Amino acid sequence: MDGVSIGGDATLIERFLEMLAAEAGAARNTLAAYATDLRLASDLLGGGLAGADEAALARLGEAWMPLARASVARKSAAVRRFLGFLADEGFRPDDPSAALPRPGTARTLPRTLGHGDVDRLFATLAGREATPATLRLTALVELLYGSGLRATELVSLPRRAIRGDAPFLILRGKGGRERLVPLSDRARAAVAVWEVRVPAESAWLFPSGKAHLSRVRLFQLLRELAAEAGIPPERVSPHVLRHAFATHLLEGGADLRALQMLLGHADIATTQIYTHVDSQRLVALVNARHPLADAHVDPADARVDVSDDAA
Repeated sequence: MDGVSIGGDATLIERFLEMLAAEAGAARNTLAAYATDLRLASDLLGGGLAGADEAALARLGEAWMPLARASVARKSAAVRRFLGFLADEGFRPDDPSAALPRPGTARTLPRTLGHGDVDRLFATLAGREATPATLRLTALVELLYGSGLRATELVSLPRRAIRGDAPFLILRGKGGRERLVPLSDRARAAVAVWEVRVPAESAWLFPSGKAHLSRVRLFQLLRELAAEAGIPPERVSPHVLRHAFATHLLEGGADLRALQMLLGHADIATTQIYTHVDSQRLVALVNARHPLADAHVDPADARVDVSDDAA
């Protein structure tokens, strides 16, 4: 396989990542995840990932056995796509990726917060001294819970992303898809109070040094807030607040299609994980809102007449 030897794993992985960025429009975080998984797989095979045969891929599967099923599924998918790329581009004559494990992933319900937990977070913020750090965190939490932004979308907002009294912002999210994100009055007010404290030369709404606030730092700030509010820190993260936004909207009567648009999901199947709302509430909703809910039938009137005349 002469093609495989050109530059070895490192060069071919870079070419694969370039293809993902240019042709598939993969986001930066997606590219970083692929790069990490492929380089680790290459290390496990002594730099022989690009030329791996079925036996080598079986060894990968054995090395991954102690990992969680979701991690194995992700790593397998990355290697499978990489080997498919090599075969398509002529770097190798075959694609042995069928030998990779396919553990599947159990779709678990997303962690979320109850209304009481969210109220405690906001009450804790309101009880703090109005320092710049508190005002920034208030704006961050209002946008996370009030608009359902992803962490990356939030921390990388341009300074002028939210304009005056505009009740929405146009966001380019995962996969480069644009969506309209509604803004609550509370979120706009919190951002307005924070924005006047952002240095005039900053390109970001939430600057940090020469760049913007990192996702890691946002995660840390939320954990600190949770602990202060008396909530176990491991229960709170940017993604959990996004889940709370979705869950509470659904509980309030939002339909899945609207929720799909608000969250920026390409596939409504992803949005359907939020249908874990209380089943009793759904039964009550049917009983209260169904057109026949008020059509009370007397059991005596509901008897079926089986006489010859009825026939």
